[in-house]
Amino acid sequence: MTPRTIGKSVTRVDARDKVTGKAKYPADYTLPDTLHAKILFAGHPHARVLGIDTAEAEAVPGVIAIFTAQDVPVNEYGLQTPDQPVLCGPGSDKPGTDVVRFVGDQVALIVAETERAAARARDLVHVEYEERPILSDPFEALEPDAPQLHPYRMPSEFHPELNGMEGNRICHHQIRKGDMAAGWAASDVIIESEYRTPFQEHAYLQPEAGLAYIDKEGRVTVVAAGQWTWEDQQEIAHSLGLQPEQVRVIYPAIGGAFGGREDMSVQIVLALAAWKLQRPVKIVWSREESILGHCKRHPTWIRCKLGATRAGELVAAQVRIVADGGAYCYTTNKVLGNAAMTCTGPYDIPNIKVDVDGVYTNNPPSGAFRGFGAPQALFAAETQMNKLAEALAMDPVELRIKNLLREGSLTAMGTPLPGGVNLIEVTEKCARAAGWQLKDPSGFRKPEGSHIGIAVSLKNTGFSFGYQENCWAKVELRGKTKIEEALIYIGSAEVGQGTHTAIQQMAADALNLPPERVRLIPSDTATSPGSSGSVSASRMTFMAGNAIQGAAAAALARWKGKERPAIAEHTYLAPKTTPLDPETGHGTPNLAYGYVAQAVEVEVDTETGELRILRVVCADDVGQAINPQNIVGQIEGAVAQAVGWATCENLIVEQGRVLTPNLSTYLIPTIRDVPERVESIIVEQPDPRGPWGARGMGEMPFLPLAPALTAAIHQATGVWFDELPLTPERVLQGISAR
Repeated sequence: MTPRTIGKSVTRVDARDKVTGKAKYPADYTLPDTLHAKILFAGHPHARVLGIDTAEAEAVPGVIAIFTAQDVPVNEYGLQTPDQPVLCGPGSDKPGTDVVRFVGDQVALIVAETERAAARARDLVHVEYEERPILSDPFEALEPDAPQLHPYRMPSEFHPELNGMEGNRICHHQIRKGDMAAGWAASDVIIESEYRTPFQEHAYLQPEAGLAYIDKEGRVTVVAAGQWTWEDQQEIAHSLGLQPEQVRVIYPAIGGAFGGREDMSVQIVLALAAWKLQRPVKIVWSREESILGHCKRHPTWIRCKLGATRAGELVAAQVRIVADGGAYCYTTNKVLGNAAMTCTGPYDIPNIKVDVDGVYTNNPPSGAFRGFGAPQALFAAETQMNKLAEALAMDPVELRIKNLLREGSLTAMGTPLPGGVNLIEVTEKCARAAGWQLKDPSGFRKPEGSHIGIAVSLKNTGFSFGYQENCWAKVELRGKTKIEEALIYIGSAEVGQGTHTAIQQMAADALNLPPERVRLIPSDTATSPGSSGSVSASRMTFMAGNAIQGAAAAALARWKGKERPAIAEHTYLAPKTTPLDPETGHGTPNLAYGYVAQAVEVEVDTETGELRILRVVCADDVGQAINPQNIVGQIEGAVAQAVGWATCENLIVEQGRVLTPNLSTYLIPTIRDVPERVESIIVEQPDPRGPWGARGMGEMPFLPLAPALTAAIHQATGVWFDELPLTPERVLQGISAR
């Protein structure tokens, strides 16, 4: 019997190649006769393109071609709805594609023999613009007389929340539960606050880059970083007017994603150039191009009202959220659906009213980012709980345990969570590790002599809202009398979180083989034609594990039947979810959840406003730890990223223009900014639907940090901070205002 690999911290399958430099990232790929491309960005937040003069640029030695809107067969794309032109300008059959809506809209693609020639020619393309009114404030964009940024948009067949929206409203979600009048009447204490959360730049290790060429089968092939090979293939094929089988997408090593690589950047224009020229074409964005040209975390404005009895029983919650979706939809509708579900926290509240709007503006598009709307919503929800605890003179842990969702209790959507609810255990384990005394003769007591705050969160696994979750995998068993090698074909990306290692471990366990006899063939639409879904929404371990279990069982059955090689494939179809009812918000939107609690200890320099995060304690229920070391890495990475969002990452956008377009003005955490200690607590309450009981967890550790940090700062200073990021200037202003 082969020793079990599930639960072991085996070495990552990509570790050696990455630390030795052997692993190839998109910018490392080249072929003989490769051309180089540069993109001309609009540079205008909102304007109509009247004309593009390429004559001077075409005269630059080495220039091969310049592509504009008229060269794109189907000039539209979009993950949720096709509202974005591939190239903006005149000459396209699609209405509205002659308008640029943010500074990073792409206007022309210049292809040359060298990168220097392409860059020189890009600067010699002359574009005539007719300026249009700029909408940089989502509240102004919601006004009835505001200019419409997308007057030609069509209803979405697949996303009903995008249908019937008026003006610049991308989507609307609402939840209605119970009787609000009765809830407020029963409330002895009511907390009302407004919160603001900022943009956040993904700041991938490697900016957007790629190579496109025609492969031996005649397919236009794109080697780039992404999160969903199948969806990339569909979008590229649509824009080029090709059949999907004429397009191949390959993911090499990927230098981080965090949700931002779900949406297109360079893939379509690379494919366009390679298809038209029948030569390899390569592009590598600078850091500034990456910041200007790709999506961000949604900035939000949140107004909350929370009511409770004197005994600390929550009875009513009302939340209004307005989020800046930027110039195009991207995943705004889904991000804000998640925000609507989480904005009242992981609590049993009988009376709830929630209204959430996503709004088009001329700011950079907002898209998926780790946590997917939950960090913004839970910052408000958990800060409300900490304020309520203070108003009631009640310990914040005691208040939470009194109100946390349990097995069978109803969520804001009027339905219970799936089985395996574990909020109380993760909260208690986190609190005890942070120094709380729970339920002793004196009640709940937090540690003395330190400034420490706590927050609790939950996060769904999967795409939700009625999408039929699925994942395809194929297993091929090779050998004569015994299985000498198992090949696992799957479309899953590896964006740095260790997914491929977890897949190898799960396959080895399912096949009763040592990991070294399991080989992955991932991330290539030519070898994995079925969809495995996106590596996002904390879903891939959950979905891939279930798909592998099915494929492995079928392949083993064929092996026992003497088939050599034994090959089987399986598509896992997850239990169905439902869209939120448009009137009540009720439904069963998710098939699985993860649960997390986090405590943060801080010191504040009251003379400078500088923060020093001493310790973070993070307890995550992962169901079953497939690879514990990977989980610890995810916790530590998420904490560092959340510290950046909460304290120092300050993307400044004024009138649609990005004023912090590089990493000298947009500051991400360094080793001097991350917590001195991060204590990771892995909790394992098996998910009844998860493979080996595993839950998704990649997003969870990000969620509670900001509200736990602001609670700790409040203990240190007596000031509540309701707007992020907590820069030294903002902290000092708050202390001074006190």
